[in-house]
Parts: sequence; structure tokens; C-alpha cells
Amino acid sequence: MNNSGNWYDVDNIEGIDSPALLIYPDRVASNISKMIEITGGVHRLRPHVKTYKMAEIVRMQMAVGINQFKCATISEAEMLGMVEVPDVLLAYQPTGPKIDRLLKLVEVYPKTIFSALIDNTQTAKDISDKCLEKNTVLNVFIDLDTGNHRTGIAPNLTLSLYEGCSKLTGIKIIGLHAYDGHLRNSDFNERKIHCDEAFLPVEELRKQIITLYRDELEIIAGGTPTFNCHAVRKEYVICSPGTCILWDWGYLQKFPDYDFSLAALVISRIISKVGSDRITLDLGHKAIGSENPFPRVHFLNMAEGEQVGHSEEHLVIKIEDNSIYNVGDLFYGAPYHICPTVTLYSEAEIVNNGKVTDKWKVIARDRVIGV
Repeated sequence: MNNSGNWYDVDNIEGIDSPALLIYPDRVASNISKMIEITGGVHRLRPHVKTYKMAEIVRMQMAVGINQFKCATISEAEMLGMVEVPDVLLAYQPTGPKIDRLLKLVEVYPKTIFSALIDNTQTAKDISDKCLEKNTVLNVFIDLDTGNHRTGIAPNLTLSLYEGCSKLTGIKIIGLHAYDGHLRNSDFNERKIHCDEAFLPVEELRKQIITLYRDELEIIAGGTPTFNCHAVRKEYVICSPGTCILWDWGYLQKFPDYDFSLAALVISRIISKVGSDRITLDLGHKAIGSENPFPRVHFLNMAEGEQVGHSEEHLVIKIEDNSIYNVGDLFYGAPYHICPTVTLYSEAEIVNNGKVTDKWKVIARDRVIGV
């Protein structure tokens, strides 16, 4: 049992090489419960697995009744098939060999119903033609651009796409997908106002489709920042948060309206002391998400310092007086962005009751598992 008083301390940490990724399952379970509470039930959730990429965390969610998931890669989709998730959305428009790989998953994992996104007629036709060759039909969601301007089609241009794709016999449109990742206001009320404004064209589009085609469509909307905004749309909207399962220091600071707990940390050790005001840790680009400016990690047990240098194997921190630390000292860090951090590790150290007791493979970090 951990008697240090700090929730994150690990009694047998000296035997764990650094850098390493730690997962705290009790905190993961708490975050899953909070996610369900916000949406009002497991039926309102299609969580995204891109943050953690571990089958064990999928199973934790399935154990409480969550049976539909969202993913971003073929490997993540295969991981979900391996654990026999009933319903999997590849939230990505497959092109080229990805179409063939997705359809191979349909063959290899018959207990899982797979679907994908489309946002143009040509890709929809390519998918449909491949499905016809395989004598199968793939469910698809139309991907809508509600302001993120990354993928998708504008809602006011979607009816013609819907009509054209409805004539393709190798696919079946079953819903709309609206990811609003650009909405990140720290104030919940401001975030909800912008979220409602961005979602209004989606609601209008759904009404038009019902009127013209008598088709009832499910809408999958939002990510972690806005899923508490979409949670109030109880009739036909499914929420798809992801980061909240593990949480990170960036979201902890950005969204005070959420009550999620840090459930994943990295550990790092001092490998050198330079001059009188610098320490160097073994937490380089290969061990922490590095796409954002400094700081990239918040150390829970370190006096305040300034991250001034980062390379493949090293993180340099400037502090007032480095004599307070020794080479070999260990620190627990909360990544500012957990998603790209997890994918840097082949496995995670699992902490139960203050001790590392297991390892979980980050299986879907690989571009190819089997298919």
C-alpha cells in the first residue's frame, strides 16, 4: 500500500526504468463513471480509443455496458475487433489500401459491425465498388465540417451528397458525424454557445433528410471538450469523448468545468546537472508529446522550473538552484497532451494500490497488428 500521501507515488518505482508510462486503473474507472454520468447512460456514448490504444481499457468500458466505440486507425479498429466490440466506427474516410484493410476486418472479425466516414461521392463510390466485389454492404456516416475545417462537407452542401450516395448499393448511410474540435473555450457557457451555433446546421440537415427521405439518422457529435454540451441533446445525439478517459494537464488547466482525474503519468530521472541552474531529464521527444510549445509536461513533485531545451533523449529544465536535486532523482509528470504521449510507448506500467503490478501493451500504436 502506498503510504506516502501522494496519490501518484509508487512503492516499487525504483525497479522501473525511465522514461516509462504509468496507468492508474482506479482513476481510469472513475473517469469512465464520470463520463457516463455526464451523458446520462452508456447508450449515449461512443468513446474514442485514440488516446490510450489499449485493449484492457476497452474491456473496462465494456464491463460497464459501453458497446460502441470510435477509432482513427485500422489498427485501433482491429484492436476493437479483437476484443469483440459489437459496434466500431472508423472515424476516418478510408482511401486506397485502407478500404481493403477495413473490409478485411469485416471478414476477420464477424462479431463486430464496422462503419466508416465519407465526405465525397468519389470516395463513397470507391468504397461501394469494393464492397460489391466482396458481396457486402458497409455502413457509413457522412462527415460534416462544422467549423474545424479539417475533414468533412459543409452541412448546407450535404443533401446532394446524401442523394448520390443513397443510390450506391455497396454502402448504407446510417448517420452523420460532426466533430467540433476547434471549440475549446475554457468557460463552459461560452463553449456551449459556440457549440450550439455550430451544431444548428447539423440539426437542420437532419430535419431536411427526414422530410425528404423519411430516414432517421443517428448523429455522433463532439470530442472531449464539447461532449458535456452535446450531452443535453438526448434524443438522437451520441457523444464521443476520448481524452477524458486518461485526462492530461492541458485539459485539466483548460476545462475547469470537468471533474476528471489524471489517470496516466510519465516518470523521468535526472541524468545530468549542468552548471548551477539546470537539470537534464531522460524525457526526450521519444517519450513525451512534443507538438506543442513549452511546457510539455508538468511535474507533480518538482519545484517550479522552466523547460528550455528538448531533443530526442533529453529535456533540459532551468531552475533557481539545482543543488536541491541529485542525479538519479525521479519525477512524476503529467503530460500536457496525453494522446501523442501514449503512442510513444510500447507498453504501460499498471499501478494498483501504490505498486506496479502489471504491464499493458499499447497494442494499437502499431500501424499494423494483423490486417
